[in-house]
Amino acid sequence: MENVDQYVELMTNFIINYGMKLIGAAVALIIGLWIIGIIMSRFKVVMTKREVDPSLMPFLISILGMSMRVALIISVAGMVGIEMTSFIAILGAAGLAIGLALQGTLQNFAGGVIILLLKPFKVGDFVDAGGHMGTVKEILIFNTVMTTPDNKIIIIPNGALANASMTNFSAMPTRRVDFSFGIGYGDDFENAKSLIRGLIDGDERILKDPEPFVRVGELADSSVNITTRVWVNSADYWAVHFDMIENVKKTFDKEGVSIPFPQMDVHMAK
Repeated sequence: MENVDQYVELMTNFIINYGMKLIGAAVALIIGLWIIGIIMSRFKVVMTKREVDPSLMPFLISILGMSMRVALIISVAGMVGIEMTSFIAILGAAGLAIGLALQGTLQNFAGGVIILLLKPFKVGDFVDAGGHMGTVKEILIFNTVMTTPDNKIIIIPNGALANASMTNFSAMPTRRVDFSFGIGYGDDFENAKSLIRGLIDGDERILKDPEPFVRVGELADSSVNITTRVWVNSADYWAVHFDMIENVKKTFDKEGVSIPFPQMDVHMAK
């Protein structure tokens, strides 16, 4: 009976000493999580009003929420009576172990931070990155989602994107379209140049500044190549590219300008 009374007394003392602390910690945890939810909602509203980049908003919200939750857990642990020095040491050791186990994931996380802060590209840009070309659909903290022109989804780790070369075709408002039109050596290249310039002047999508460039660029084996360079708005690049090629072919055929195919003259010596 004495042992039972001792256990009862110990349990009573424990409840008296720590019961209120546990209840207080639980209440603090619930109230803290509720307040964190309100802060994150208000933070999202403020970022929306200030027109923060949509690619950056999820990352900032998640970092803010994670930081506040960690601070709340440490505070609640202190209320219960856990020594903060030991608790922080345990967290540090756990963080080191997790970091070593997830090196690739952490590299992608760091790459995501770099991409979101430096903004080498944004949602909607057409890029050539990681050996793939496509339109950026979503920038997540660990990877970036792209859609290809034939509507495939490509997911590229951010670590690779942040540490490799990349071409952003949408970064500048205008782009140059380059052509090389070959005509026969017997054709009048001045006439061909005039026909090309007429097509350029008739296309409102082609910009007048910088001035279009139309010159003989090469005396090739089977043709005289006329180099043509025009500037367009980035959104009109491919439409102008294909339309110009088709219109030049139609115009050359109509005006009797030949477009030679590769050929070779062989002279037989007796």
